[in-house]
Amino acid sequence: MTQPERRRRPSGRITLSDVARQAGVSPITASRALRGERGVAQELVARVKQAAADMGYVPDPAARALASQRGTQVPVLIPLLSNALFVDLVEAVHATLLPHGYQPLIGVTHYDPAEEEQLLRSFLAQRPAGLLLTGFDRTPAARRLIESSGVPCVYLMELSNTPGVHSVGFSQQEAGQAITAHLLTRGHRRVAFVAAQLDPRTLQRAEGYRRCLRQAGLYDPKLELLSAQPSSMRLGGELLQELLQRHPDVDAVFFCNDDLAQGGLLAALRLGVEVPGRLAVAGFNDLSGSDQMLPPLTTVRTPRRAIGEAAAHMLLALMRGESVPQPSHDLGFELVVRGSS
Repeated sequence: MTQPERRRRPSGRITLSDVARQAGVSPITASRALRGERGVAQELVARVKQAAADMGYVPDPAARALASQRGTQVPVLIPLLSNALFVDLVEAVHATLLPHGYQPLIGVTHYDPAEEEQLLRSFLAQRPAGLLLTGFDRTPAARRLIESSGVPCVYLMELSNTPGVHSVGFSQQEAGQAITAHLLTRGHRRVAFVAAQLDPRTLQRAEGYRRCLRQAGLYDPKLELLSAQPSSMRLGGELLQELLQRHPDVDAVFFCNDDLAQGGLLAALRLGVEVPGRLAVAGFNDLSGSDQMLPPLTTVRTPRRAIGEAAAHMLLALMRGESVPQPSHDLGFELVVRGSS
């Protein structure tokens, strides 16, 4: 077998033109093959990729951005990396985009619109290929940055019917209403809502809770216990204890997410509060460990991996200039009934 030709620039860096020459194709074809674009014969794609591997070719993002006016990087802005919800989503995005030649870049906003705006300014200056953003809560300046950039963008975890806006998620409000309705069907009438962090999606779940109880004529605003502190199991236990001290007649609790609910279940065990006999407990997101609690936690299973994958595929289509027939993609949710309710 002949050794691959290793002609280089004076800097010693192997270029795309070198790869194209080795594969016997034009630089444009080589670029399209490495980017995973449609319309390139599979035989050519295999030949170009083999040449790139043999030569040790590493794409130059700056050169590609200058040539195309847009790079191969895709910023993915999420609130937290400590939350398994967003880790699952990011892993799905990465697994979907990377084989097509795009590199996800993770930005963590800490639920702070000002911090997100700063990240957007930094990322957009690098001329990214696309954007994946969590939700719709951002500053007016950030919205203007996105609109004026012309960069394809898909929003995650929430839905919008605004023309020209692309989103993948589910109705947080409908999910909050569904879990509350489940507690009512079990005969509970004093249903509390306990929440932390108070980000927009948590507040949408709260609105679903309120809507359900108002329709049933059972809504009592005093049964809402809202904390701006970061969500944790420890806080969930503290909030449950506070709730029962304030309202000993509460017979069910909808926690805004599973880590609070898991902490609440552990606190109930310590306090000798029988679940679900004395108190029903429900959570949200079906995080790891919820099915192993005592009793196993009733919750809402959210499709975060599917959201990441579908949003990445939608963004791929936008970056290729293709039409998206379903710009608002509702992946729904699943009520998971276990022993805690």
